Amino acid sequence: MGQVVTSGATLACSFGAGVGTLNVTSQQTVLCDGKPVATIQDGQAMTNITPFGMCSSLANPQVAAATAAALGVLTPQPCMPQTTGTWIPAQTTALCDGKPCLTNDCKTVCAYAGNISITAPGQFTTSIS
Repeated sequence: MGQVVTSGATLACSFGAGVGTLNVTSQQTVLCDGKPVATIQDGQAMTNITPFGMCSSLANPQVAAATAAALGVLTPQPCMPQTTGTWIPAQTTALCDGKPCLTNDCKTVCAYAGNISITAPGQFTTSIS
């Protein structure tokens, strides 16, 4: 059973040094605790998913270049997430505005080899089974 994710949820990337935030743009009519409920379409980098501080993935061209310039010493660079699609839903039965609801057990990926997960759903009272 997953918890419904809302705007303001906290996100983490496996290569990020900080936390990101989810901004819901896919719909604004269905609310939970007064905040818009997220759908699997809320996965666009920079629009829906904010940066994670510093990135340490060598698949990120900026990190690779800085690391090469430092003679192989890993040199993290500012995170600019590059998501590759929608969130991977853990459930598809509950719909929000015709789209599967985002739950805290969903994941998405970054083109720079990072896995993005939801660490705090933005609300803690509503679950979907």
